Amino acid sequence: MKHKDQLNRILELKEIPKRIVSLVPSQTELLVDLGLEFSIVGITKFCIHPSSLRNKKAVVGGTKQVHFDKIRNLSPDIILCNKEENTKEMILELEKIAPVHLSDIYNLDDALELIDLYGALFSVEKKAETLAENIKINNLDFRLYKENQPELKVAYFIWKNPWMVAAKDTFIDDMLSVNGFKNYFGDLERYPEVNLNSITEELNVILLSSEPYPFKSTHIEELRVQFPNTKIILVDGEFFSWYGSRLEHAFDYFKILRQELLE
Repeated sequence: MKHKDQLNRILELKEIPKRIVSLVPSQTELLVDLGLEFSIVGITKFCIHPSSLRNKKAVVGGTKQVHFDKIRNLSPDIILCNKEENTKEMILELEKIAPVHLSDIYNLDDALELIDLYGALFSVEKKAETLAENIKINNLDFRLYKENQPELKVAYFIWKNPWMVAAKDTFIDDMLSVNGFKNYFGDLERYPEVNLNSITEELNVILLSSEPYPFKSTHIEELRVQFPNTKIILVDGEFFSWYGSRLEHAFDYFKILRQELLE
């Protein structure tokens, strides 16, 4: 069987993969929600959903560094990676162990395509189709909900010391657009370091993500000194950056967020 990944690489597989190593947290959660938990043999320490998974499966490292021997000993049929989250050096080494399927996600359409690809790859087409359809319905419902609401100028911070933001060509930026937000740093690339003093126009909102940096309420107070007229809130980073089955519930979260911002 031939399968294509999101980098248009062709994977030659003799049968449906039964032993999966997943090195991307959002993709691990997607596998579980597609009914494939029993096929997962290895995950990363960051694969936290569902919370019980790390007690059941072999933890083979993180997303940037893994124990290749551990993965080899698991005898995987396939290894699931992501172009952004996993390094090129890792992927080259992993390909010596088993076929590697790479995702490459920049927007909601890419996320829906990955769900479809996994449906075909693991022969769970019906579950994948249902999940994708639910995401599309919820997205449409949210679009109608915010149709007459104002566009808000926002900055989405992912790190401190140095300050870093999500800019263009990222899944987060697409989720900001879905929310009707204009990304203040949308003219920069990927995840740049920024100087707070470079923010010369007034922002409507500063969003502090819960991941990868664990922003807290103390950081709100710190920023409020410099941006007294800007609304500053903590947001659940998983709903902005996890592109698997978590998207099914993301739009309900975005509705609540919108209500909070318009209070």
